[in-house]
Amino acid sequence: MGKLLAEAIGTFWLVLGGCGSAVLAAAWPDLGIGFLGVSLAFGLTVLTMAAAIGHISGCHLNPAVTAGLVAGGRFPMKDAIGYIVAQVIGGIAGAGVLYLVAKGLPGFDLAGGFASNGYGSHSPGGYPLGSCFLVEVVLTAMFLFVIHGATDHRSSSIIAPIAIGLCLALIHLVSIPVTNTSVNPARSTATALFVGGWAVEQLWLFWVAPILGGILGGLAYRCVSECGD
Repeated sequence: MGKLLAEAIGTFWLVLGGCGSAVLAAAWPDLGIGFLGVSLAFGLTVLTMAAAIGHISGCHLNPAVTAGLVAGGRFPMKDAIGYIVAQVIGGIAGAGVLYLVAKGLPGFDLAGGFASNGYGSHSPGGYPLGSCFLVEVVLTAMFLFVIHGATDHRSSSIIAPIAIGLCLALIHLVSIPVTNTSVNPARSTATALFVGGWAVEQLWLFWVAPILGGILGGLAYRCVSECGD
């Protein structure tokens, strides 16, 4: 239960910190943090939680990470469902707190997207389904490749949170204009449930593509590592 609670709290922090930066701070007149600020915010949530709970639960915070670690032989399949449920619950709680804060601002409207992920007309840059699916698969695969490498027993444990956090920030810099960046089904579910409508209808992509990418990234690192041995 301690591990599951850690995952829930960690994902709560990821959604509140990352999506909160997008909803509350990204477009603030004259002082908005923009894409760069949102990207760094997501990276910092992972970096800080990796230091806080990495030694407890491994700090997955993401169903795609859990699936990728299972594929890479780093995490037992029997524990995966519990982790994923905890991540989704924590993410929804984070989005709930964010909603309670955001709705206090005059003119706030969930129709603005609430940092939800989308494709086609709901992609920030108008990217079609195929482009959005591809970027989510590839970037999640690379995220899992970095996670496996940074947490390998042959790597320095000191650098792991920094490498993983910066990798997530880089992923956001690339893909915010495409999908508003998911690479995390729990994060996508959390905001989509508040927006409803199109966000829920398009949510399937932000489960299928990241989990597929996570598995591919885990298998790729496993192949590279075993070949290296």
